Amino acid sequence: MKASTFFAEEEFSGFVRAFHWIRAFSIFGLIFTGFYIAYPFLQPNFNATPTGFLQGYTRSIHLILGFLLIGISIFRLYLFIFDKKSAPERRSFCQFYKPKIWLGVIGSYLWISRHPHIKGAYNPLQLVVYFGLAVLVLIVSITGIALYINVYHNGLGGVLEHYFKWVEVMCGGLANVRVIHHLATWAFILFIPVHIYMAVWNSIKYPNGGVDGIVSGVRYHKEDSKK
Repeated sequence: MKASTFFAEEEFSGFVRAFHWIRAFSIFGLIFTGFYIAYPFLQPNFNATPTGFLQGYTRSIHLILGFLLIGISIFRLYLFIFDKKSAPERRSFCQFYKPKIWLGVIGSYLWISRHPHIKGAYNPLQLVVYFGLAVLVLIVSITGIALYINVYHNGLGGVLEHYFKWVEVMCGGLANVRVIHHLATWAFILFIPVHIYMAVWNSIKYPNGGVDGIVSGVRYHKEDSKK
């Protein structure tokens, strides 16, 4: 008679988990404040004293969250490449070129096969999606900085202008930069519900860590032993 036992493996370090949630809340805040900046649907009361700074406060929050997202994303990339605790993530690349793994993963999502055993934190499809998300963060960050330096010409804006003015030139003007920034925001909006759904679905169908892994950092692996 066989009895199934499980052993726990740390899949995500404390830094990775903290950065995931900080980035998530930053993206939600950036989406809301970004749409308000584009269309200020709340109007403060008019009065003789200059106190109606709602747009200014919203813009300040947007900028703070934007630079927070950039800083965390850079540090997150550093952890992915160099941190020993991120080794399970790096091991995910070893299965990227295996068609059998790809077919098994896609088949499991279509409910026609079982999920194959994978080595690492992500299956190949997840790896592609998360790489695309990283590119999306890069695009929204670069275009965001290009918009920032055209409003703030002193201090940090003056320094960044020397390094990011090419973005406006390459895009053919500031209006196009704004359009790209806006489209990247919509890409985040489309990604979020799909990501949440797939994470929950995977956790329900394969309860070995799943979505709660990004909270606890632990994934459970099955180990058969004879009783």
